[in-house]
Amino acid sequence: MALKIKVYSTPACPHCKAAKNYFKSLGLPFKDVDVSKNPKEAEAMVKKTHQYGVPVIEIGNQVIVGFNRSKINRMLGVN
Repeated sequence: MALKIKVYSTPACPHCKAAKNYFKSLGLPFKDVDVSKNPKEAEAMVKKTHQYGVPVIEIGNQVIVGFNRSKINRMLGVN
């Protein structure tokens, strides 16, 4: 079973775009959550991470704050 991927982002965030483009380049489906338009999801993100910055990436039950390609690769088992 593939891991569920969720990206908390905003439209103006260049690191968010990079993260989403990276998942697309790997052919991985992900849910994009625009926290600038969804206060409920923004609140959930802050509760989980205590961070207000984006991107916040959930892979399965793991959370990555920021676009950390090497951490993402390790979690996904990608080289």
